[in-house]
Amino acid sequence: MTKGNKILIVVIILITGIQFIRPAKNIGIEDPNKNIKSVVDIPESTHQLLVNSCYDCHSNTSKEMWYMNIQPLGWWISHHIDEGKEELNFSEFSTYSVKKQAHKLEEIAEMVNEDEMPLSSYTLMHSTAKLSTQQREEIINWATEKHHQLKPSEDKIR
Repeated sequence: MTKGNKILIVVIILITGIQFIRPAKNIGIEDPNKNIKSVVDIPESTHQLLVNSCYDCHSNTSKEMWYMNIQPLGWWISHHIDEGKEELNFSEFSTYSVKKQAHKLEEIAEMVNEDEMPLSSYTLMHSTAKLSTQQREEIINWATEKHHQLKPSEDKIR
């Protein structure tokens, strides 16, 4: 057996072996008392946009896609989801301070306005998550309005 064949066999064994090392799935139980809807009024159409374009990375529940079962891609996606939830978690939104809630709403408007969210790498695989100009405006207007509603409360706390 040649050296090249031995290397190929080792690579195949490694690739096969890592398929059994799976990251935890992001399929948690939603507590309606912690969800963003428990503290911020969201029109149903806006909520559906957020669920469709944001919740896979920014909530405790992600849609399971077949390619998430292929390692190391699954590890990368899991890490990406963990980072997204660390930045903003719609499922835990009510646990944030009012100041942090206002800031997160401001960031939502900013990121959507600057076309930074949803990520192009996400919309490449999830074309239905792409936001039209009108949908972007809907999210931006909602987040800006709710930010301003929370902002005065934040100022009173100081």
